[in-house]
Amino acid sequence: MSVLVNKDSRVIVQGFTGSEGSFHAQQMIEYGTNVVGGVTPGKGGSTHLDRPVFNTVADAVRETGANVTIIFVPPAFAADAIMEAADAGIGVIVTITEGIPTKDMIYVKEYIRDKPLTLIGPNCPGVITPGEAKVGIMPGFVFAPGRIGIVSKSGTLTYEAADQIVKAGLGISTAIGIGGDPIIGTPTKNAVELLMNDPDTDAIVMIGEIGGNYEAMASQYIKETGNKKPVVGFIAGQTAPKGRRMGHAGAIIGGADDTAEAKMRIMAECGIHVVKSPADIGETMAKVLKGESIEA
Repeated sequence: MSVLVNKDSRVIVQGFTGSEGSFHAQQMIEYGTNVVGGVTPGKGGSTHLDRPVFNTVADAVRETGANVTIIFVPPAFAADAIMEAADAGIGVIVTITEGIPTKDMIYVKEYIRDKPLTLIGPNCPGVITPGEAKVGIMPGFVFAPGRIGIVSKSGTLTYEAADQIVKAGLGISTAIGIGGDPIIGTPTKNAVELLMNDPDTDAIVMIGEIGGNYEAMASQYIKETGNKKPVVGFIAGQTAPKGRRMGHAGAIIGGADDTAEAKMRIMAECGIHVVKSPADIGETMAKVLKGESIEA
C-alpha cells in the first residue's frame, strides 16, 4: 500500500488561490494527485484550476469528501489553518508554511493532541507516494515507485536520497519530509514507525540533522523493534560549529548529544547503517538489501 497519501486521497489546498498555492496545486494536479478543491476565505463559490473554491475547510470536506489538506497559508495565519482543518475532520494535514511562530506551534500541538489526525510539517516539503499522489513541493520526476521508505528533516536531502535510491535500481514506497522546525507534527520516530508498519516498505532511509533528539529517539525505537527492517541513516551538519544555526530553525547544536557525530554514533549503536555522505545512500541500501557487508 503506502502511508499517509495514495491514489485514493482526496486533497484540498488551503491558500489555494495564492501564488504558492496555485503553482504547487497545478504541479500536484499534473502529477496525478486527486486535488478536489481548495480553500480561500471570501472566494467560495468560484473555481480555480478547474477546481471548486470554498470559504472554509468544513465546506470543502462536506462538498468533496476531502481527507487530506496541504497548507500554503502565510505564517501569521497558518496555525489557525491547521486547527481549522483539524476541526473539519481532515486526517492528514501537510503544512508547507515556513516561519510559523514557535509559540503558535506549541498551541497547535496541544490543540490536536487527542485528535485522530497526522500533521506533517510545518516547514517541510510534504509527502509523496510515487505514481499515486504528491502532496507537497518536491520534484515528482525524481521519485519512482518501489519499496524503500524515506523519512527526512531536510527537503533537498529528501530529493537527493530519492535520486540515489532510484539510481541504485530501487524505488520509493512513500517519502515523508517531516520539516526542520523545533516543533513539528510528526517527529522522526513517528514517521519511521509508519513505514516500519507498512507491509509494502522493505527498508527505510532516515535523514536527520544537528539539533534536538528526534534521531536518537527514532534509533532507540528501531533497536527495540529488533531492527525488523534495515535502515540506512545520514546526519547533515557534520562540520557545523557549536551554537551555529544551520538552515532549519531546529538545526542548532545545544549540547554534546545533538552533534552530528553523537547522533551518528547512537544510530550505529542501534543497528542503523550510517553513511557519511548522502551520495552513498543508494549504493549502501542496495548492498544492505543484498546482504553484502558494509564498510564502517
